Amino acid sequence: MRATSIEFRLRLLILVVFVGLGYWAPWLGSGLAAGLNAAPAGSRISLLEWLALQVSRVGILPFAAATPAVIILASLLAALGAVLRVGGTAWMGSATVNSMRMHARQVVADGAYRYVRNPLYLGTWFTIAAISFTMPASGAAVCMVLVSVFLLRLVLAEESFLAAQLGAPYAAYVRDVPRLFPRLRPVFPPGKGAPHWGRALLAETNALGILFILAGLSWRYNNALMLRAVLINFGVSLVIRAFLPTAAAPATAAP
Repeated sequence: MRATSIEFRLRLLILVVFVGLGYWAPWLGSGLAAGLNAAPAGSRISLLEWLALQVSRVGILPFAAATPAVIILASLLAALGAVLRVGGTAWMGSATVNSMRMHARQVVADGAYRYVRNPLYLGTWFTIAAISFTMPASGAAVCMVLVSVFLLRLVLAEESFLAAQLGAPYAAYVRDVPRLFPRLRPVFPPGKGAPHWGRALLAETNALGILFILAGLSWRYNNALMLRAVLINFGVSLVIRAFLPTAAAPATAAP
């Protein structure tokens, strides 16, 4: 069930493949190119539009109100993803977060890590869930199932590694801090680390960009425009990531 070391090294690429599959949704025909060229409505309508239609059809809200409600939901997911990603990276260190291997020099128990053991994985899930609103509905479902299973396998692999490397201190941390559902009131004592917010904001350009795309461009009701923005945002984040320091800080690793 745990991910292999190769999967950990290729985690970003694997997640990109899952997201690409969600957009492509080859079982629907037309493909990604159709989405970029604003294909006609039908089986390839975005999850955002599909959810708004379903909400209006069951009579919860009229369509005119359902669409803004779904946009707000997607934006909230993106905001959660950005907060968790930036907060986790600030305390973990961008070099450790982006490392190709796991690190286990000490337990990080500051910031978001006092509330949940895997804020970065959780943030990744929320960010991709927000992106999925711009995918065809069935593509979004397939993407999120694959992403959820893969992230869980990464969590299990990393926690096994940390338990073996750090021993009793990590066992105490595991006992007091939940894996994926944050504790509202932390009980684990804080560490002595210091956050690096500037580097974290740069390192998490993709998550922040997704938030701005969902919160801003969704109101244009132009899914092709949002898809282009997602692709450009991801490309920019890769360029920024390439220029960030590569020396890992003394901390445990997460993607």
